[in-house]
Amino acid sequence: MVDKALFSSKSMIWETPKDYFDKLNMKFKFDLDACASESNHKVNSYFTEDDNALIQKWGGNVFMNPPYGRHISEFIKKAYEEHLRDPDRFIVMLIPSRTDTKYWHEYIQDKATVKFLKGRLRFEVAGKSMDAAPFPSALVVYGL
Repeated sequence: MVDKALFSSKSMIWETPKDYFDKLNMKFKFDLDACASESNHKVNSYFTEDDNALIQKWGGNVFMNPPYGRHISEFIKKAYEEHLRDPDRFIVMLIPSRTDTKYWHEYIQDKATVKFLKGRLRFEVAGKSMDAAPFPSALVVYGL
């Protein structure tokens, strides 16, 4: 049975499906997973919650699937600032498609390439696929 907390505001962690990440990684060749954990990091170089990606300098091509809670705007702002610091690389974010938010208009709209995902993504927990997410997702790319 699926843990209902995973699909409510009680959970901010939505693990990127491995097959979806692998397709992105083939294209962007990521050097850093900016929002990961010991158990779900997608590349060898990654920041955990304890590392605090918001205060780190990011290097290379970056993948980020940030916590989806109220602080998501801080991560998106950081990604945008990192893009401005080094625009000759890719920073790729997998985020909820919330085009009505302030952060979307300040840091994404007309500043990044956006691909809206068809249907609802099936996130993972401990490598196991969950039910489809209760929200639409978008892939946001700086550097294209």
